[in-house]
Amino acid sequence: MTTSPITSLLLGIGWCVLVPFAVLAVYLGLGTVAVLLIGEPIVVTAVLGMLVALLVGSVRIRRPRWLAHAPAPRPRPEMPRFGWTVLGCAVLAFLAGQSLALWIYATVGSAGFEASTQTRHAAGAMVTLLLTLVAAPAGEEALFRGLIYPLLRRRVGVLASTLVTAVVFGLLHGNAVQFASTLPLAVLLALVYEHTRVLWPCVLLHLGFNLAAALVPAHAHGALANPAPAAFLCLGFAGCALGLYRLVAGGIASRAVQGVEGESAMQ
Repeated sequence: MTTSPITSLLLGIGWCVLVPFAVLAVYLGLGTVAVLLIGEPIVVTAVLGMLVALLVGSVRIRRPRWLAHAPAPRPRPEMPRFGWTVLGCAVLAFLAGQSLALWIYATVGSAGFEASTQTRHAAGAMVTLLLTLVAAPAGEEALFRGLIYPLLRRRVGVLASTLVTAVVFGLLHGNAVQFASTLPLAVLLALVYEHTRVLWPCVLLHLGFNLAAALVPAHAHGALANPAPAAFLCLGFAGCALGLYRLVAGGIASRAVQGVEGESAMQ
């Protein structure tokens, strides 16, 4: 019995809502309970991030089929060329996100961003570094690219999975400034994961993004905090991401055809 296109669309939309909601409900529920017990949100976030990384990593190692989706990843010899493309997109993602975030903050401000900054400062330098350079890259990549994205891809395509994961990733940061700064990065990371099916490149890119955001002072790219540079950089990243998506999607199509041909030959 075949499913009608409208039914398939509705099922896909439902899956895109259900998966992030269910995963984040558990994650935020655990975080809320831990904050009530411990009382230090930054410490709780760091510990919870490492716990998520360990749990998701264990599942991916012990039960890889649970988070696998077809077709199989691209062979390793083709990775170097893809890597240079990703690095170029990563620079644009950082500049576009920072420019848009700075412009938003300069225009309307953000009480949520200010509260987040104050909480990090109150936690101390060591805990903040642990969160920024270890727990956040490992935990967030395990949660979003290691769990939510593969679950979405079992039912919907690359574009829908990428956009849903990116938007939810941005929303989790809780304010418009960090949403804008992380959205390009999240799009890039989803495409990198789709191409490689491993988490370590995503973790390294995430770490590099956080390190650059921490080391580069705001006044160094203060000139970007206005609409024209923000729009130019965002359009530049959009073009780069589109090219990367076409590369990834083309690889998926070719591997799917090879898989069908291989099955036909075996028959």
